[in-house]
Amino acid sequence: MGEQAVTGAADDPTSERTPDADAAQAAATGGPGPTTAGMTADGAAASEVEVPGAGMIADAGGASGPQSRTTDIVPGPGGVMTDEVGVVTGELTLRTEFADGQVTLHVQYKDADEWYVVSGGKAPLDDAAGLDAVHSIAVGLLNRPEG
Repeated sequence: MGEQAVTGAADDPTSERTPDADAAQAAATGGPGPTTAGMTADGAAASEVEVPGAGMIADAGGASGPQSRTTDIVPGPGGVMTDEVGVVTGELTLRTEFADGQVTLHVQYKDADEWYVVSGGKAPLDDAAGLDAVHSIAVGLLNRPEG
């Protein structure tokens, strides 16, 4: 990127400066830099937004769209109680799904087409960021291959 002259107020050439040099100097000295990018999607004025951990959600469903996690499990001797068909046993797949502020546990016989809702397996969840934790807990509770 080449140097570009930028004039000061009222196109005063005496206050001419190079933008790249100013940014480099601010970065090198720890001096003040821009606090926002000033970009908006709707034309409204930019405002400060706290971004804890500066994390981004890269899941196909986005921050509020449907998201899910799946794990193969083998429940203990009592199996897993479902709303639709009662107890299911043997090799299963557990799916923990987040949609519309709610998390729901589903199971299916491994490699089958039908999914069943785990009885008592629905709860509100304010943030999809908690989906991994909920899924890990569900796997820990339901996966009992040793009995």
